[in-house]
Amino acid sequence: MKKIIIITSFLTIGFANYLQAQFTQVELFSGFDKTDFTLYSSYTLNKSKTLSINNLAFFQKFKDTDSQVFDEAGVQPALFWNLNKHIAIGPSLYYNSVAGYSERFSAKFTLKNSRVLFVIIPTVAHSEQTGASYAEAFAQFQFNTAINEKVSLWLNGQFLTIWDAFEKQSRSFQQLRAGVSYNGHQFGVGVDFDQYGQKPIEKSSCGLYIRKTL
Repeated sequence: MKKIIIITSFLTIGFANYLQAQFTQVELFSGFDKTDFTLYSSYTLNKSKTLSINNLAFFQKFKDTDSQVFDEAGVQPALFWNLNKHIAIGPSLYYNSVAGYSERFSAKFTLKNSRVLFVIIPTVAHSEQTGASYAEAFAQFQFNTAINEKVSLWLNGQFLTIWDAFEKQSRSFQQLRAGVSYNGHQFGVGVDFDQYGQKPIEKSSCGLYIRKTL
């Protein structure tokens, strides 16, 4: 099963990379205790834009010297069927260096205009590592206001919570960013709050971020 997931993941990512990118975003966040590199891309598969592939890849490295290791990497290709401009549903495959592989099914609710983006993604999933199901909720918002044709102010936030067996919280995070965008290059300050485990171990970091939209 793992071999099938690995092969399918690479085929999906490879096929998506062959298509014309609709949206690609790269972020590097470096805080006092954490370095975070994130790549997100979205591609439409047909002219009507009813089918799309979203790819997420991230790597987090903590600089703490204690005995507990919280470093984390993940890859997730997802196929979405866009029912309308606000609602999409679809399956995804996810590999996480800590939690292993999982098969997922998500719904995506999107509100968007020229200044505001708001996304909520509830998910049900099955973990290959534990053999159990879990629930996940992800939310994202972006707000921008233009100063002139090239410069704008940005505020971004991402929030995640995961519930093992739909009843015990095992992972969550809150990420906030505030900065300036110039010709598609964003830079500013950010703060991350991470919680691990059913008896949460909390990690926080603040620092600078750079984001590029392609």
